[in-house]
Amino acid sequence: MSNFFRSMGRSARPSKHANANNNKSPTLPSGDFPPSHQQGGAAGGGGGGGSFGPNGKALYLCNPFVRSALVKGSFKTIVTLPKYVDQREWVAVNLFDFFNNLNQFYGVLTEFCTIHTSPTMSAGPGLDYTWIDQNRKQVRLPAPQYIDYVMTWVGGLLSDEATFPTKASRDFPPTFMVTAKHVYKQLLRVFAHIYWGLFGWLVHLCAEGHFNSLFAHFIAFGAEFELFSFGEFRSSGNSVGGGYPGVCDLIEAWVGMGVLEEKCLR
Repeated sequence: MSNFFRSMGRSARPSKHANANNNKSPTLPSGDFPPSHQQGGAAGGGGGGGSFGPNGKALYLCNPFVRSALVKGSFKTIVTLPKYVDQREWVAVNLFDFFNNLNQFYGVLTEFCTIHTSPTMSAGPGLDYTWIDQNRKQVRLPAPQYIDYVMTWVGGLLSDEATFPTKASRDFPPTFMVTAKHVYKQLLRVFAHIYWGLFGWLVHLCAEGHFNSLFAHFIAFGAEFELFSFGEFRSSGNSVGGGYPGVCDLIEAWVGMGVLEEKCLR
């Protein structure tokens, strides 16, 4: 285990999400978890929403916003596993940072994401995400409630020494990469909703360049360590009329522009 990364920010455990408490979520996100985590989850549905430019395109696909970024060039150098660093440690450190950064962005946007403005967890044309309750039934939730459940669950995992160990005497569990992939998937859904339903507010706050760079870094990292599958993401969940996550178009645009590598489309 890398003592260097032990001393980084991950040792400062994430605080609970601002509006969260331990009893708020009736379940955990779905997936092929080890038995200790198989208690519920999230899936896909159908819906709408979004901010559009004058050409009818989603605002995040319009110039100059699609090109707005703080980081120029390839993300390869910042996602590559450093020498002598355990891959699980590198994944853990980065997931911790992605969670904190995304949580900060969402904190800024919270006042614009309400049950009235975001009555569903929309992520693209004809696509909503639904929560799976304790009875394994799909439940349509307002986006703020869905995101609160996700951030509470992820924050709890990151604070769990048995799942994300920080002490040199503890090793990562054998199921760590499985858990990491499910954490990644849920954070990806939050990114997808923010782009589809709240991107106009990011432009209003002049924060689209910061958010684009964070998301591009997130996708590049996921592709590098097989946490992200473009095909799986595009076809996941139930939809109306063949809907899919709108950010798939953004990822394809960034690959065409050279911001992301071709392997991000696999």
